[in-house]
Amino acid sequence: MSVDIAEAAERLDELIDLVLRNDEVAICRADNPIAAIMAIAQKGQGTWDDVWALAAKGRPPNTDQTSNHDEFYDENGLPK
Repeated sequence: MSVDIAEAAERLDELIDLVLRNDEVAICRADNPIAAIMAIAQKGQGTWDDVWALAAKGRPPNTDQTSNHDEFYDENGLPK
């Protein structure tokens, strides 16, 4: 959601409620976004740093697979 400065000043409480529901709010001057309102992570909530740290660890291997189809590929990953 984008609002101009005057509208943001009038509707600040409502905009904060929107942000707390994970909506994005941009404040514009002359139709150009100049600022954003964002929620501060609360205790028990993850942060973007937490997300990036999990992504860096990678996805754990799925050991419940019934087959990885190794019989169809050689040691270089090419079809046999």
